[in-house]
Amino acid sequence: MSSYAHYPSLRGKSVFITGGATGIGASLVSHFAGQGARVGFIDIDDTAANALMATLPDGAVYSHCDVRDVAALQFALAIFEAEVGHIDVLINNAANDDRHRVEDVDAAYWDDRMAINLRPHFFAAQAVRAGMARAGGGSIINLGSIVVAMSAAECVAYVAAKGAIHAMTRALAREFGPDMIRVNCVIPGWVMTERQIKLWLDDAGERRIAERQCLPEKLDPDDIARMALFLAADDSRHCTAQNFVVDGGWT
Repeated sequence: MSSYAHYPSLRGKSVFITGGATGIGASLVSHFAGQGARVGFIDIDDTAANALMATLPDGAVYSHCDVRDVAALQFALAIFEAEVGHIDVLINNAANDDRHRVEDVDAAYWDDRMAINLRPHFFAAQAVRAGMARAGGGSIINLGSIVVAMSAAECVAYVAAKGAIHAMTRALAREFGPDMIRVNCVIPGWVMTERQIKLWLDDAGERRIAERQCLPEKLDPDDIARMALFLAADDSRHCTAQNFVVDGGWT
C-alpha cells in the first residue's frame, strides 16, 4: 500500500465493515487498518477472520455476526460504537452471489437473498445515523455490482438486490445529507477474489475480461478498497449520492 495514497483524515477514524473476513471485505479491513483507522468488522467465517486479525495492528476488532439477523447486526454495531464513541465510516460489504435459475426460486429463497444482499445495508445505515449526526457527519459506503448493468443471467435475486442498493444509496444520501452524512455506492467489476477464481473464472471468463474491459489487467480486491478509502476520507467531502464504478471499463 505504500506506493498509493495516504489519507491523514482517516487516522483515528472508526470504521465498521460488514463481511470483512475474505475477498473485498478483507482488503477493506487491511487498507483501513493500514491508514491508522480503528477498524471493526463482522463475518460468519471465524477461521478466515481470525487469520486476518493476526495480520492487523492492535485495536482491530472482529465479532461473529450473520447479517441476516438484524438484531445481531444492530447489537454488533452498538458494541463497536460503545467502544469507539461513534462510527465515522460504515461500509456495507457483506453479500452472497450464489447462482440460481428463475424456475428454482421460491419465496423463502428470494427472502433469504434480500436478507443477505439488501436488508442489512438499510438497517446498518439506520443504526449509525444518530451517532454520525452527533459527531458532525460521516461516510456510508454501500457495495453494489456491475451485474445490474450487464443483463446477467442465473442470479436475478442478486441483481435485484444490488439494483435496489444503487437506488437506496441516493435516497439515504438525501435523507442523511442535512447531518453531513455522505452516502455513496462503489460498484465493482469482476474482481478476482479467491471465490470468483475458484467458482467461475474459466477460459470463457478470461475471454470475456479481455473482450469487455477497456484495461487488460484483472481487477483485484485492493482496487475496490482504494476507492473506498477515498470516499471515506475528507478528500471526498462533497461526494454523495453517487455510484463510483471500478470495473476496468467493462461497462
